[in-house]
Amino acid sequence: MLLRLPTSLSEARECLAEGAVPIGGASLLWATWQRDGFPQAAVSLREVPEANVIGPRTLGAAVVLTRIDDRVPDVLRLAAGSVGTGAVRRTATVGGNLVGSTLRCLLPAALVLDARAVVLEPDGVRETDLAELVAKKPVMLSLCWSAPVASAYRKLPAEAGGPPPLVVASALHSGDGRGDRLLVAVRDGYDVFSAGTTVAAGAGQALDALRETALGDLPAAAWEVVTPQVTGLLEERGAGE
Repeated sequence: MLLRLPTSLSEARECLAEGAVPIGGASLLWATWQRDGFPQAAVSLREVPEANVIGPRTLGAAVVLTRIDDRVPDVLRLAAGSVGTGAVRRTATVGGNLVGSTLRCLLPAALVLDARAVVLEPDGVRETDLAELVAKKPVMLSLCWSAPVASAYRKLPAEAGGPPPLVVASALHSGDGRGDRLLVAVRDGYDVFSAGTTVAAGAGQALDALRETALGDLPAAAWEVVTPQVTGLLEERGAGE
């Protein structure tokens, strides 16, 4: 297998146009390739500057999880720090986690940031939503979002070999005169649910509104995490009851 390492977007597009297979999430792809056969050529974005950015409103797909620090919102930093072991985080990338993994530990955090994905195609670069990113698995270049006022993240402990641990992420975004906007996402098993509400009063009103969304059908164990997380976030903002 020939591994190509372009250093610019134009070179990366040429590689894709020539049929090179994206290698993001290679630690997950390797077993599949060993079983089904290796591609003739693969392409990695690890040398492309746009895929390596880290900032308060953007994060590159080629960034390994150990590089994610307080330059990004808390919810994304904490999510990255909770993935696997240190050895896993030193090799796993943002794009590999979101596109190549079945667990997608970063997805709840990206959802509450209301993030968009920048994807690379043979004919150019475009933005798409996270639903398309997960469903169609295009070549991801980066994430971008509007910086939240505050955010929070929690992953519950889980037994090795058991079901995926419950994950709850939330973020508060500045709104218009009607109130701030609260977004919450929960990973329950392999499924991720998300919803939002305008915070016009206190935490009680916000939680009642969230129970009227898709989050309302989540088990009690999920709400035992959602309730204090949302309450704490709004109290930090000064909107709690």
